[in-house]
Amino acid sequence: MKDKRKKNVCHFEFSEKSQYFTLLILVFFLFFSCEQEPKNTKLSGEVFGTGFSVIYDSEINYQKQFDSLFHVINLSMSTYQPDSDISKINRNLAFNIDSHFVTVFDASKDIYKETQGVFDPTIGAVVNAWDFGPEGKIESLDNLKIDSLMLSVGLDKLSRTNLTIQKQNPNTFIDFNAIAKGYGVDVIGLFLESKNIHNYLVEIGGEIRARGKNIEKKSAWKVGVEEPHFDGTQSILKAISLHDEAMATSGTYRKYKTDENGNKYSHIIDTKTGYPSKTNLLSISVLAKDCMTADAYATAFKAMGVETVKEFLKTHPELKVFLIYENENNEFETVSLNGFPES
Repeated sequence: MKDKRKKNVCHFEFSEKSQYFTLLILVFFLFFSCEQEPKNTKLSGEVFGTGFSVIYDSEINYQKQFDSLFHVINLSMSTYQPDSDISKINRNLAFNIDSHFVTVFDASKDIYKETQGVFDPTIGAVVNAWDFGPEGKIESLDNLKIDSLMLSVGLDKLSRTNLTIQKQNPNTFIDFNAIAKGYGVDVIGLFLESKNIHNYLVEIGGEIRARGKNIEKKSAWKVGVEEPHFDGTQSILKAISLHDEAMATSGTYRKYKTDENGNKYSHIIDTKTGYPSKTNLLSISVLAKDCMTADAYATAFKAMGVETVKEFLKTHPELKVFLIYENENNEFETVSLNGFPES
């Protein structure tokens, strides 16, 4: 009996140690696993009159660097700052522009030519003159005033020699509002890449640039395309994955006006006539290699109309487009062009 008890005791002691060491091993691996679990840095704030968010694969906080870059871009292209490069040009002051202005100006020139003037950053003065008003009514403008303002419209009336801009008409007013936000997204993305960060998503006011993947979820970056709502509410119509590309969305359903006959007009001014564009397009989402390009084309397509956009994209396979529009029965319809992803 005595020997049997000893054997039992020894067996118990061995089992207890086994459980103890097994527990240690489990704790070690759980701890190690938690320590090694990848985490993104997430930063957000306000810029360019809207919000921004940046998610990236690094533990380093680059908020100060982002703020500095935003400050520089504003000093270059903000029409709200009297001492910015663009404000000085609009006042016909002679000086040298910076590299940010050069990049956006040259890109605007290219897209202006590609769209045969539909995309035109010099239409801003006419847009301001229409000033639809807070109640959504289209105020009548004198035809002579519109004709007078249109004399200064046309990006072909501007040229660049090195770091200076020449204006044929001193009244020409430049506004990069339809492209600068996308450019700001690209600047932040390129900064992250300069720090060897290749998994990130940058968003400013709905304009997005994504590279790599979401390391936390171990999947591609997922973004939503918003469903149009005239009452101001928000909901997602579809979610898509972004693979090393940028997306910009431009909508008319939040900024539209109605005339006395019930016709809807977008806040986009026709660069050929100087009058608001009547359109059935409600939302345009564009995928491109960079956000500046996507931003500019999303704006241009609002003024083109569905059929013209379809024709244009036949010779521009580098652009993927998703359109939401209102048919003649006032029903929503959608169309995906050039391989815009379904999910």
